[in-house]
Amino acid sequence: MSELEVFAEPNVASQRGAELIVTAGREAVEARGEFSLGLSGGKTPWRMIALLGDMEGMPWEQTQIFQVDERIAPPGDEARNLTHLISMLSIAHQAAVRPMPVTSRDLDAAAIDYESQLPDRLDLVHLGLGPDGHTASLVPEDPVLEVTNRNVALTEGEYQGHRRMTFTYPALEAARKILWFVIGEQPRESLAKLRAGDPSIPAGRVENDDMVIVADEAAAGESTADESQ
Repeated sequence: MSELEVFAEPNVASQRGAELIVTAGREAVEARGEFSLGLSGGKTPWRMIALLGDMEGMPWEQTQIFQVDERIAPPGDEARNLTHLISMLSIAHQAAVRPMPVTSRDLDAAAIDYESQLPDRLDLVHLGLGPDGHTASLVPEDPVLEVTNRNVALTEGEYQGHRRMTFTYPALEAARKILWFVIGEQPRESLAKLRAGDPSIPAGRVENDDMVIVADEAAAGESTADESQ
């Protein structure tokens, strides 16, 4: 069972998510001298990521940011998660980003190369949650869900118009901590299934001993409003 923290407003939830990232970063640097952070795409975390730039204690000099997933699209394309990630970070902080090589001519080789750059265990991986239960680019009915011998792989088909490069379940299972960040009414049903560990959705198949869910009341539903922080 994941720990659930519910907040009345998305901005407050974003602040809490950013605080958890900073705390994980400080603990990682103290323990191992560096901080490896995996960030998922989508619009939901934009505010949370933007807040990191102004937060005291974020160990930027010791931080490496890895993309959890990315669309196969040209550089600068609005569909790219990287396009928005870079826009939210200062030039100094952009140096921490390790982009997924989705413009490579040989995408299979590129996925293997990106995997080789990952630490054995990422310190913190941020995950989102779609209305259909997908997380990262582990999307319903795609063969990528069954990849168990790789930490980075490609979707076989297109999802919402694009093939994807994504972390796989083994990479998520190995992470020291997972931060789920869930906002809005659309993923409410998926959030209930995630909390129940329901394997009928891709997110429900994520296994990790240290997971926290930060959500707003719209996502959590009225039944959990009494858990608000």
